[in-house]
Amino acid sequence: MSFVIRNWKWTPLRLMLILTIMQLFIALLTNGFALSSDEASWHYIGRNWFRNGLVPYTGGVDDKSPLFFTIFGISDLLFGVNYWFPRIAGTICQSTGIFYVYKIANHIAGRQAGTLAISFYGLSVLWHGVDGRYVSYTETYDALFIILAFYFFVTAQSGKSYFLSGFLAAVGLGFRLSAFFGAAAIFISSVKKGREATILFCVGLASGFLILVLAAIFAGINLHDLYFYMYADNFGGGSTTDHNFLWRMVQFHNLFFYSEAMLFYPLVMVYLFIKQRVDWVVLWSILVFIGINLLGNYARVDLRGLLPPLSLIAAFAVSHLIDLYQISFRKLMLIIWVCFSPKIVEPFLNFTRLFTGEFQKAENFCHPPYIQPDESASRQLGQWVKANTKADELVFVAGGGPQVQAYSERISPSIHFSAGETLKARQRFLSDMRKNKADMILVPLYPEYRYYLTSDLLNYVDSLTAKHYYFVRCMFNYNIYRLKH
Repeated sequence: MSFVIRNWKWTPLRLMLILTIMQLFIALLTNGFALSSDEASWHYIGRNWFRNGLVPYTGGVDDKSPLFFTIFGISDLLFGVNYWFPRIAGTICQSTGIFYVYKIANHIAGRQAGTLAISFYGLSVLWHGVDGRYVSYTETYDALFIILAFYFFVTAQSGKSYFLSGFLAAVGLGFRLSAFFGAAAIFISSVKKGREATILFCVGLASGFLILVLAAIFAGINLHDLYFYMYADNFGGGSTTDHNFLWRMVQFHNLFFYSEAMLFYPLVMVYLFIKQRVDWVVLWSILVFIGINLLGNYARVDLRGLLPPLSLIAAFAVSHLIDLYQISFRKLMLIIWVCFSPKIVEPFLNFTRLFTGEFQKAENFCHPPYIQPDESASRQLGQWVKANTKADELVFVAGGGPQVQAYSERISPSIHFSAGETLKARQRFLSDMRKNKADMILVPLYPEYRYYLTSDLLNYVDSLTAKHYYFVRCMFNYNIYRLKH
């Protein structure tokens, strides 16, 4: 064993392979081998688009982009309802991003810094504090294309690279609007490089944006809907950003000071002491940090956009210290991997379920206390709904339940198939439900359901089931109703 440790070489290829395997292990052995709530929403919209011809914002609403729904539409087209394809695709994209973080560091400060950057970034994206299991989320794609944009910017030898940098930043924006803050860092840095760099970057950005808009128009997507659901409906009362100051402060503390992100802070201080100025990588970090606070969701996955610049800063700082104080690179790498490695208890526990079967049994439900079913139970319920309804029947899952909706492979009577709290969402939901009678309605018994919907919507669902539906049975803490004929 000691011989193996002494002769182990921290090569980029080995590190990339280990990190990719670790990500797949974490991503594929979590959540009861089922789509998460968010993934189920995106799968539902993507399936309706590719299978039923219902374009995004017509066949279902979420605040993500058509470019992102395409991934889940392809997943359904190729393999039906599954959770593994989007996570494998996300892992491939993430590993590509890790490789280009290495290339950036290698270009700026050499192979040693590049190897350190692989370790810092590759390990940090696996953390629980950034929801490392959810590699299929938009933040993975946003981070990848901003990393690529920065790579072509910092290594630019001609105007073509500046143009490509802008174009890739536009693709990042096409996946997630928060990519704006990374793109802004490149734009500001380009101004320092001169007029040509700035103009070509902006032309590339505009070209990419124009192509994405034209693609949306060609696909039949309403541009007003695109703007409204991706941007406008995310602000104001009932939206995802509608939180008071106290809530924001608590979440800010949890995200930045009660997570593994704190491991980076001493290294950031070292880098700032060394540089004594705000360079492009520090600017990148600052603008992404501002963006997280402006949006104010403070979801753990939001930290993913901050990890690439923090990892580069850490790699540059540590590489400088190694050279300055002649520290053993091999020993320091071992310390980094011990300190930055994620806790992966959940995948190991879930691995045993491959042999023991479902953890959530039907007999554990439909009696007090009414617990909210996990992903595994929601998948089973959705599959039961599919087996007990016709392909053309409408199914409504009250209070959300996107996993049930996705696995049932049935269409909801409303584009707001998951809970919507904004005024426009409530109005559209009621309008859709009056126009389209659901053949089956599932109403949760667990208390969290009462927090998902406003009182007027709760009363509407109760009144609707009482007047027009009859009770069938209870499954996984959902009362199931059928339309009276």
